[in-house]
Amino acid sequence: MTWERGRARVEQLLQDGELEPVIPSAELAGRLFEEADRHLQAAKMIREVDPAGAYQLAYDAARKSSAALLAAQGLRSTTRGGHIAVQDTVREQFDGPGGVPAFDTFSRLRRKRAASEYPDAGTANTTTDDVDDAVRAATAIVLAARQVYGTGKLDAFVT
Repeated sequence: MTWERGRARVEQLLQDGELEPVIPSAELAGRLFEEADRHLQAAKMIREVDPAGAYQLAYDAARKSSAALLAAQGLRSTTRGGHIAVQDTVREQFDGPGGVPAFDTFSRLRRKRAASEYPDAGTANTTTDDVDDAVRAATAIVLAARQVYGTGKLDAFVT
């Protein structure tokens, strides 16, 4: 399997052990999309009570829907590559000119989530406005990933 768009970056991530090849799985991709949908619903439900938890769920929705695209291609991030490998792969393959602009927000969500999960004394608390922004951005990523996956656009990137 080769990746046309983003080929050099995907091959580098594979070579560096940040991604690994796995058996492509539509079943796993479907399960990840379902989890992403549930995470978005839950984030909206708990945004007032637990903004940091709601932000985490919104971010995880974006990450899991992106990981679904990798699963469909027979790719998975390793513990070494983690969330950044998922982010880099979808950005290289699907973002930008001719791609899906929603993926450009993944990095911003990931950085804010990391700051919230691993705060220092100067880290601001996560607010409901932060959650609302994350839910909007994550929803756009989930919808874009579903569009790429569901319309067969994934085939344009993988041969």
